[in-house]
Parts: sequence; C-alpha cells; structure tokens
Amino acid sequence: MDNDTFGGLLREARQRSLFTLESLAEASGVSVRAISDMERGKSLPRQATLGELLDALRLEEDERRRLVRAATRRSRQVPRQLPPDLSVFRGREEALAAVRGFTSHMAGRGGHVVISAIGGMAGVGKTTLAVHWAHEAAERFPDGQLYVNLRGFDADGQPLDPGEALGGFLRALEVPGEDIPSGCEERSTLFRERTAALRLIVVLDNARDADQVRPLLPGSAGCLTIITSRNRLPGLAATEGASLVSLDVWSREEAVTALAARIGEERCAAEPAAAAELVELCGCLPLAVAVVGAQLSTVPGMPLRVGVRELRETRPRLDALAVDDGRVDVRAVFSWSYRALGAETARFFRYLCVHPGPAVSAEAAASLAGVGTGQGLRCLRELTAASLLTRDTDGCYVVHDLVRDYGTELFEREKDDRLGAETRLLDYLRHNAHGANRFVWRFPSRPAGTPAPGVARVETGDREEALEWYRREEATADAALRAFHDPRLLRHRLDLTLEWVAYNSVTGRWAEEISACRTALDAALTLDDPVGVARTGAHLSRALVEQGNLDEAGELLDLILRQLPRLPLDEQLQAERHASRTRHYEQRYEEGLRHARNSLAIARSLDQPYEVARALAIVAYFLCVSGDPKEAVATCEEVLPLLRETGNRHDEAATWRHMGHARQRAGDLTDAIAHYGTALGIYQEVLDDYNVADVLDHLATAQLEQGDVARARANWDRAAELFTALRAVRADETRAKAKAAVAAQPDVRPAG
Repeated sequence: MDNDTFGGLLREARQRSLFTLESLAEASGVSVRAISDMERGKSLPRQATLGELLDALRLEEDERRRLVRAATRRSRQVPRQLPPDLSVFRGREEALAAVRGFTSHMAGRGGHVVISAIGGMAGVGKTTLAVHWAHEAAERFPDGQLYVNLRGFDADGQPLDPGEALGGFLRALEVPGEDIPSGCEERSTLFRERTAALRLIVVLDNARDADQVRPLLPGSAGCLTIITSRNRLPGLAATEGASLVSLDVWSREEAVTALAARIGEERCAAEPAAAAELVELCGCLPLAVAVVGAQLSTVPGMPLRVGVRELRETRPRLDALAVDDGRVDVRAVFSWSYRALGAETARFFRYLCVHPGPAVSAEAAASLAGVGTGQGLRCLRELTAASLLTRDTDGCYVVHDLVRDYGTELFEREKDDRLGAETRLLDYLRHNAHGANRFVWRFPSRPAGTPAPGVARVETGDREEALEWYRREEATADAALRAFHDPRLLRHRLDLTLEWVAYNSVTGRWAEEISACRTALDAALTLDDPVGVARTGAHLSRALVEQGNLDEAGELLDLILRQLPRLPLDEQLQAERHASRTRHYEQRYEEGLRHARNSLAIARSLDQPYEVARALAIVAYFLCVSGDPKEAVATCEEVLPLLRETGNRHDEAATWRHMGHARQRAGDLTDAIAHYGTALGIYQEVLDDYNVADVLDHLATAQLEQGDVARARANWDRAAELFTALRAVRADETRAKAKAAVAAQPDVRPAG
C-alpha cells in the first residue's frame, strides 16, 4: 500500500504504537472492520472518527497533521450514472415545483426523501422527469449519482433482481468484485454501509413494486432516492415515508410546446389547429409526441395537416397505447416512424426487438440482424434519430418496451427468422467470451468451434478490456438464458453457460452462476449429454459451496459420478477431481483421497504432465490431512519437480504447505516451519491473499507447538486481518486462536 495514503499511514502508526486491529478498536471505540477498511483504502473516516483514532494512537503533532491531510484527500471516483438530460425538456411545471420543494425541504432538515413519480401508462415521461430533476439537483449531492433500470415491466416478465442491481451499485462505489457478497440481503447491508456517510442521488427507474425497491434504498440521511414505476407504491409511503408524485399525460398546451421544441415554433404557429390535433392524436403522451416530432423534423417541408391525416388513417391500433376515449392511435405513430425507415434499417429494427435485455450493445444488435458492425451502427444512428431508440450512459441502445412490443408484432407479421436471430445472439455471447477468457481465466480454454455467419467479433487486448466486455454484456447473457426457449437452442444455451463460468467465478457472481448452471444442467439432461451434465453439475456444485449449500452440492456429485462410465478419459479426470474437492469440503477425507488417486491414475494414462502434477498435488493434500505423514512427504517431494517444470506456481505453493503439514504431524517442527515459509513466499509472489492467510494459520500452529507464542500470535493476527479483508468466515476463528495463545501465556506482550 502507498504510504502516502491515509490507509498506509494509519497502518504504520498503529504498528509503531504496538496496536493490533483489535486493541486499537478497543482503545478508540472504532470497530475492527471500519479500521480494516480504512487501512485497505476502502473508506476514509469521518471527522469525529478520525479524532478518536488519533487520540488513541497518541501521535506527535506532525504525524497527526499528515494523517489529517491524507484523510481529507479524496481519490474516489464519483459515480455519474445518470442518463443525459433531455435538451428539449418542456412542461411539467407543476410536478417540478413539487419535487423542487421536496429537495429544498430535504436540504433544510438533512433528511432522506424517497419520491415515486407515477404515471397511468408507459411513455408518460416518468424517467424523463426523474432524470431532469436529478440533473438539476446534482450539485447538492457531491458524492455522485447512481442509476438503474429495474425493468419492472419488461416484455419477458422478468424484473431485474435487486441483488443484480446492488452488484452494479457496489461496483460503481469501487467495491472490488471479490468483496461483493453473493446474497441480496448481504449486498443490501454492504450498500447501506458504503453509503452511510455519502450524499448521493439514487434513481431507481421502472420499479415493479415496493419489495423490489426496498433493498436498494441507501443508508444515509443525505441521499435522495427517486423511484419511477407504473404502479403506485403506497407501501413505500407507509413504511419508508415516501412522497408520491402522480404523473399524468401532458396537457395539450404542454404537448404543443414540446412538439414545437422538436420541429420549430414557427411551424407550429403556422398551423396551430393541426399542431393541436397532432398532439391530441398522440394522446398527449410524451413518448408518442417525441416520435412524431422526430419524424416531422426529417421532412421540414411537409404540412402538419398531412401528418394529421396519416395518423387518423393508419391501422391497426396499438391497444396498449390507446387512451380512455379510444380516439388515439399511438401504434399509428410507431407505424409512421417505421415506414419512414429505409428497408435495411426497417429489417434491422425488427431484429433488434428480439433482444431480451434492457439495453443492447452495437455488436449484439448487429449479431441479431446478421449484419456487419458498420452497417449496424448506421442503422442504430437512424433509429436513434427517429426516437425509436435512446442510449444509456454506457453507450448501449435502449428500446422502450412499448416500441419493442410494436417491433415484435412486425417481426411476427413479416415472418422473420427468430431462430436465426436467437442463435446468432447466443453465439455472439459465447464466442466473444471464449476470446476474452484468455485474459480472465488461468486454466486453458477448450476449442469454441465456429460461430454462425453474421456474428460480430469483439477484439480484447488485455484483462481490463475483457472484463469490460463481460460487464457490458452480462445483463444480455442472463436475459437470453431466461428468454430463449426453443428446444433447438439447448446446445447453444449449454455451451454459453460453460463459457461464462470464468467471468462469473472471478467476479463472484455466484447467484447468477447458480441460475445459469441450473438452466444448462436441464439442457444437458434433456440432450442426454453426459459431458454436459458432468461439467455443468461441477460448476453448479462449486457455486453452491461458495454460498454454503453443501447438501445440494453432494447430491449433484452423485449425479456426476453416475455419468463416469459414459465419459471420455479427460472428462473422467475432471469429474474425479471435482469429487475430491467436494469431499474435502464435506471433510470426508478418505473418500477424497480415493477420488484424488483415481484422477492421478487417469492423468498418468493420458500422459499429460500438467494434469499429473495437479493430481499428485491433490493426493499429497489428502495424505497430509488423513494419511501416513511419511507417504505424504514422499508424494510432495515427487510432485514438486513436476510442478516447477509445468510452471504451476499455485500448486507448488500448496504442495510446500502440504509438506509442512506432514512434517508437523510427524513432529518435525523445524522443517515444518521452513516449508510453510516457502509456501508463504510463493503465495505472496502470486498475490493470493487468501492462501497467504491460510499458510499463516498453519505456521502459527507449528510455532505455538514449538513454544514461540509471540510469533504465533503475530501470525494469527496477520491472518485474521487478511481474512477480514476478504470477508472470510475464518477471520473470527484465527482471531480467537490469537487471543487463546495470549490467555495461555499472559506475560506475552501483544504483537504489533
């Protein structure tokens, strides 16, 4: 850590003062977790907290000033996720006056206001008002703005899971992926903690109901939360003190003003009756007026009365956009805009509406239509200009759900190729993931085959670019697995899931991985594909273990082992290795050793040195925990040269740890401590903090046996700090060992 940062300076000061995290927490009244977060650069203290820490540390004046300066130096990236404000925003004076009043009231009392802007129909301008208000109030909230589309009324009927939304918020607040919990409740708790001292605007757009919203409410009295929904949310008013704003369609005057902002005041003034009838035919619905305005702006010489006649005469109707009096035909508005498109863009629009997610990248859109990326970008620009699309802050394209409904009707009417579109999208997501995985996953990837013609390829040059592509497409991948049900796509869904395992694993998306793998496992069983069953079962099992569900993981192992007679040898090897891993978690070590030896025998029969070395390392582990120490040491000595030859540093470090464990069990503490030290050095070299902490735990037990209580205590303290940083449950266990060691030797001074 940079010693000029607050975290680095705090850690140095604590260690010089011979404080552990626990003893400083006790002296200052600040929690261990809060101090740990500060030292790791994840948070900065409030003024009162800073004073408590400095008083407890009893620092000289110069050092106090350094820490104060560092604590007030803000390096955090401020999230700015709001979509762009609409330059032609007009009207809504009554609603704006109300929400401005809420903001002023909030500023005066320092309270937390929750607003729900609710309209009677889609397209009424709820999001536009919320975004405009948020931009207007942004200066009062210096810690930034968060935005998410909760997809409460998407065509597929699948609202965004609050846990997924929280994952995006936590990443925007610079929480590392490995520190983001898998469960929604845990993510919500962490979100409230991270926002407790912040002044943020949080926009929760298109919410389904109050239950979807509650986990996403920040924890600070200085945050403004703006919620939009088609449903009224009285539960939030009752339980969260929400102030509700009911948003209706525009008045005719507001609608004409908005139309004039798009096509020119002179044009509307020249034909005032036609302008008034145009907006009435749109039901004064902001979305429909925007589409009409965009279309009229492309034909500046056309009289408005011609537009009125076309809107009257166009059929059929889009019932979902008709107002109560039945005179308004908004489908005609969409039809008019659609018919003005070139043939190439019209086809592209229909295929775009097959996309199952809330936003689509240019490459995914081009793949759906089976066209080149350049052609796709041209079509997207034309559709955006016609107000059939908008863009989000990530540069992706958003299709309003009602526009999507209209495009889907056209797709079915034209008898376009849905299977082809869905196949290309799945191939796009799979094959580009395969390319990205060479930067994401440390294990070799299997051949991916050839994608369908028309699939866009995205080149990634490093890990950052690969992860950015994954982040951009993760919502699309999740939605495609939920929405594409054609039985002819079972193989594609299975292959896509297997390719995305790398990303889900390295970013801790265990809940998403479980959902995807359940879908893939069903596909593999339907296809009667033993390899698919074994692979998806293993990945699902691992994700379940990460969430603490050992029982179901064990049931899945039985399913995997039933596939063994039908698996090729290399897949049998992976299945046996997975079985040994599962038995390790279950602490059934004898069975684990049997599976490890089975995998070793298969690896040797395949004559694959890398796999032989990995299998031997696993055998060595089980011998260390349950077998003969001498045999364990001999196996470790056999595997180490193989691991060095293959360059497998992780397994080399693990083997030194196993050998240390075996020596310790045999009573040879000197050699055990030396072997642990070697393992520790390698794990530190490869930046594996979890296993550094694990080795420190083992090392401390050997040092305690040797009578070196002070070093044992110091290493347990170091291990506890690392486990705490990783949110691992073993933190409490190692901390308890350190305290027990001191209790047994009360004359030992606490280690710094």
